[in-house]
Amino acid sequence: MNFKKLSIEGLLLITPKVFEDERGYFFESFNQKEFTDYLGEKIAFVQDNQSKSNKHTLRGLHFQKTPFAQGKLVRVLSGEIYDAVIDLREDSKTFGQSLAVNLNSESFQALYVPKGFAHGFQVVSNSATVFYKTTNFYNEKSEVTIAWDDLKADINWPNSINPGLSEKDKVGLRLDDLQNKIQGEFK
Repeated sequence: MNFKKLSIEGLLLITPKVFEDERGYFFESFNQKEFTDYLGEKIAFVQDNQSKSNKHTLRGLHFQKTPFAQGKLVRVLSGEIYDAVIDLREDSKTFGQSLAVNLNSESFQALYVPKGFAHGFQVVSNSATVFYKTTNFYNEKSEVTIAWDDLKADINWPNSINPGLSEKDKVGLRLDDLQNKIQGEFK
């Protein structure tokens, strides 16, 4: 596996070694030892999630408050997404900054998002199946949604005219309002 640090500390783009021949392909989608050796700490994943979404569907931006904060390892099984995160770690020099990458099923890449980030994605292909591992269990009362269209987040979604949103994603909090609510959550 190849681990690439991104411009916001803690984010990793992981590219597996793919073995292809006339029969198809094989690759390790996750290897705990390599992951632990690279990070220098053991991160345990406890829950796997999968979603299928149609073109222009936008899911997010979500995070879980402490003590249910989650790290995520995100991979696209079919299609392509524009995957975006916002750093909400108060002690981070990149607090409030966003970053986005395109993930697709043909590159086999995964994005590691440590706890302390809001995460969301928009489907850019006709449909996409997204699989992600989490480091903590989902807790409905701990979930917070940030407004996908908050200008302060500075995310250039591929389709911002009329994205497909859930009811909770239509009423996300603005970053300015959120800061008072999360103070001390991710230190």
